[in-house]
Amino acid sequence: MKTEKNNINNKIVLTAMMLLIIALITACSKKDAPAPDAEKTGQFSIEFDNIVGEETLGFEPRVYKNAKGESFRIKLLQYFISNIKLYKADGSSYTVPQDDSYFLVNAADRTTRFTKVKVPEGNYEKVEFIIGVDSLRNTMPVEKRTGVLSFNPEEGHEGGGMYWGWNSGYIFFKMEGYCDLISDNQQGDPTGNKQFKYHIGGFGGYNAPTLNNIKTITVDLKTAGIAQVRAGLRSNVHLFVDIMKIFNGPHTFSIVEHPNVMFSEYSVNIANNFPHFFTHDHTENFVKSEDEL
Repeated sequence: MKTEKNNINNKIVLTAMMLLIIALITACSKKDAPAPDAEKTGQFSIEFDNIVGEETLGFEPRVYKNAKGESFRIKLLQYFISNIKLYKADGSSYTVPQDDSYFLVNAADRTTRFTKVKVPEGNYEKVEFIIGVDSLRNTMPVEKRTGVLSFNPEEGHEGGGMYWGWNSGYIFFKMEGYCDLISDNQQGDPTGNKQFKYHIGGFGGYNAPTLNNIKTITVDLKTAGIAQVRAGLRSNVHLFVDIMKIFNGPHTFSIVEHPNVMFSEYSVNIANNFPHFFTHDHTENFVKSEDEL
């Protein structure tokens, strides 16, 4: 009997200790998260972590299989992220100055996976961005298109370039690879290398309406962690980007039937899959500040 009472007492003591520890952790967390001061700014980033289905993205010779049962290998993946905007619980928002809000994510260079900006202190529950380059910047003079938007008109979209010289517009999303099921005489593979190419762009046209494949992506942060931005610290929103959704999104298509999609009506179908790429995994708050952005 005495042993049983001792066990009960021990459990009570352990429970009390656990509650005390939780209370202390909660108190420490509150100290670590002072009330935001809108007059101050902190660092904010979105991390674009490329995956293919359940796997981390890997370039050829790694083999993947889409919903059509077609095996494929990826040799190149790049896309623009721009026009970042953050929202608070009360509906107010902050738009990152446009000149500071253009990024090119190159899957071959993991250092490009972060979009780092400065924003006012605050607790942000939603983030919005464009996959692509907005129509205004597409039509600005070349001297206004600097940084990742710089381009060589003579290079065009070859050699990893993200600009169509013949169409005067940016390629928003560029993915190339191989699929052995592609026949040598298909339009998408005139060289016999069984390549597929998806160069998706189109900002709506300069003088007359054309394709508009600009997609605005909205990510609700409440479920997996809001962004708590504070001066001297960094908040990082970690997104998984599932590239398999290019084939397996709401519009499922065959590589063999569409091995080469660029500035064509069919590109609209692929662009409509873009919003389904992104999943919010978690948010890291109060990360030690890096050097000035």
